[in-house]
Amino acid sequence: MELRHKLIAAGLSGLAASGAARLFQPLTSGRGALLMFHHVRPWRGDEFAPNRLLEITPEFLETVIIETRRAGFEIIGLDEGVRRLSQPVAAGARPFAVFTFDDGYRDNAEIALPVLERHDVPFTLYVTTGFADRTARLWWRELEGALRHVTRLRCRTAQGDIDMPAATAHEKQVAFRRVYWALRAGPEADLLETTGRLFREAGGDSAALVEGLCLDWDGLAAISRHRLCTIGVHTLTHPRLAKLTPDEAQREMAQARDEITRRLQVPGAHLSYPVGDPSSAGPREFALARELGFSTAVTTRPGMVMAAHAGRMQALPRLSVNGLHQSRQAFGALLSGLPFALMNRFQPA
Repeated sequence: MELRHKLIAAGLSGLAASGAARLFQPLTSGRGALLMFHHVRPWRGDEFAPNRLLEITPEFLETVIIETRRAGFEIIGLDEGVRRLSQPVAAGARPFAVFTFDDGYRDNAEIALPVLERHDVPFTLYVTTGFADRTARLWWRELEGALRHVTRLRCRTAQGDIDMPAATAHEKQVAFRRVYWALRAGPEADLLETTGRLFREAGGDSAALVEGLCLDWDGLAAISRHRLCTIGVHTLTHPRLAKLTPDEAQREMAQARDEITRRLQVPGAHLSYPVGDPSSAGPREFALARELGFSTAVTTRPGMVMAAHAGRMQALPRLSVNGLHQSRQAFGALLSGLPFALMNRFQPA
C-alpha cells in the first residue's frame, strides 16, 4: 500500500481508537450518507491490484451494513432520502444511509444482491448504457490489464513520453499511477486511444473485458425489477463530462436516461457523474443535470449529506467504501463524518 493510503488508514484507526469519531458523530454526521460502491467479490489476492480501491469483499459489505445500523443510521432508498432531505429535520430523527453502486457490474447482481437481500437493504444501481451494450470501455481496467503483461511501459501522453520499468508488482504499481494521472490530465480521446492501444498490444480485448465484468440489458432488466433496486443513470460511455463540450455532456446524460427508460421501463431520475471529482464534474455539469430534470446527481466528492444539500441536489457528496480500508474501525470513523468535517473545515462538501 502506498504511503498516502497508509497515512489515511493510520488516521482513521486513530480517530476510531481515540473515541473522537463516536464523540463527534452527532455533530458531524449531518442528515446522513450516500455510500458508494463498485465491485463486490471475493478477493483474489493479486499482488498488483491498482484498482483495489474499487472492490470490497461480500464479507465486508455485510460488515458495512451491520455497522451502519449499529451506528444509528437508517438504511433507506434514494427516493426516500430525497424526500427526507427536502423536509425539515424531525425531532429525534436518525441519520439515513443510502447504498449506491456505480457502473453496472455482474458481481453487483451475483454477489452483492444476496447480501443486500439478506439484510433487506435498498440500493441504487447507476448504469452506464455503453457497458450494457458493449460499446463503452473500462479504460482503467484496460490499463491494469496492459501492465500485467509487459515488463516495460512506453507511451506518449499530454505531459510527455513515459518510458519506465514494469517488471515487478511494485514497478507496475508505480507505472500505473504515473500513466493514469498523466492521461487523466489530458483529453478524453487521448486517454481512450492510449489505454486501448496498450491493452491491444498486450493481447487484451476491450469488448471481452466489458462482457466479462458488466451486466447486459437482460441482466439489468432482471435486477431492475427487484423490490430493493432503483436504477440510476451513469451516462452513455462513462466519460469525464467536464472534458466534453456542453452539447456532448448533455447528450451523455439525456440519451443515457432515454435508453434506460426505453429498455428498462424505469424513469432514470437519478444521475451519477463518471469519475465524479472536481476535474470531471463541476458547476457546468451540475447545471446541466438540473436543467435535464434529474432529481439528484451524485459526485465522488467525499462528505456527508448536510441540510445545505437540499439546495444543491445535483451536487451531492458520497462516502466511498474503499477497498483499501476494509476494517470495521476505518468504516466507523468515516461514517461518523468527522474525517470529512476536518477535511472540509466543517463546511458541506
